[in-house]
Amino acid sequence: MFRFIVRRLLQLIPTLFGLSILLFIWLRRLPGGPETAILGERGTPEMRAAIRRNLGLDEPILVQYGRFIRRMVRLDLGTSTSTKREVTTEFLQRFPGTVELTVMAMIIAIGVGIPLGYLAARRRGQLLDHLSVGGSLIGICIPVFFLAYVLKAIFAENLGWFPSSGRQDPTIEATRITNFFVLDGLMTREWDAAADAIWHLVLPGIALASIPLAIIVRITRASVLEVLGEDFVRTAEAKGLTENVVRRRHVLRNAMLPVATSIGLLAGGLLSGAVLTETVFAFSGIGAFVAESISQRDYPVLMGFILIIAVVYVLVNLIVDLSYSLIDPRVRVR
Repeated sequence: MFRFIVRRLLQLIPTLFGLSILLFIWLRRLPGGPETAILGERGTPEMRAAIRRNLGLDEPILVQYGRFIRRMVRLDLGTSTSTKREVTTEFLQRFPGTVELTVMAMIIAIGVGIPLGYLAARRRGQLLDHLSVGGSLIGICIPVFFLAYVLKAIFAENLGWFPSSGRQDPTIEATRITNFFVLDGLMTREWDAAADAIWHLVLPGIALASIPLAIIVRITRASVLEVLGEDFVRTAEAKGLTENVVRRRHVLRNAMLPVATSIGLLAGGLLSGAVLTETVFAFSGIGAFVAESISQRDYPVLMGFILIIAVVYVLVNLIVDLSYSLIDPRVRVR
């Protein structure tokens, strides 16, 4: 197990190296530059040249890339050209919001998707099966931003059941420890702050969970149908084992392996930032900030955020790989 973890972490090095090269080339190909974002369209050539010189953008590309790699090794992500704050500070301020939103979305997707997919497989060809398959297709086809606007218009603005924007009511005096609003409320026993933060996550969480929910339903249904046709399931039923034992010990345990893989990929993708959902609900996360940084040509933020997200993505999928041995003891990580 330890050797597997070390090997997967070592594989992260060439991945990040290749990603850094691609990012560096892509960002330098963007029209304009940081000097345009700082000065606007009315900046004089002398002012633009001075800013490029201060930022080191007038040096050869290899020199700029070498300086960037040295900063990465020292975990120095640089300073944002738009906010004048360290990239690490910006990331730590916004990433907790994206994590909370991702967790809420995955709780909804897993809590509804796996039972619905299993029931659809057990009742193949019946009404529930048709409804779940049709609903999953609708969930994949509906754009996330459209669903977010519909949920916001109906349940926040018209009915007033949920807040329409933000991570927490600004009138609540909450103690900040980790910048995870729900966790901070639980740690400080400020139950009203924790409940309000959860309440702010409901609508964006539902909107963000629509596509993962549809995918999990379909993968669970297909996996359960495949396992139900295996010989060991028929043998277990022929031996007189109860339905609960067959379902728990033989069907679900084997069917969850591909589902766990898809959950890891989906969770890693959501952690990269839900740009549209965060924008609709004015949710302070990394997705909206990265989109804003692209328009402002904020190179340090883009490179730092994307590389950190890549590390998080690999670590999430590493945890999923390690969970295989917990789902099915016959699967051993070597």
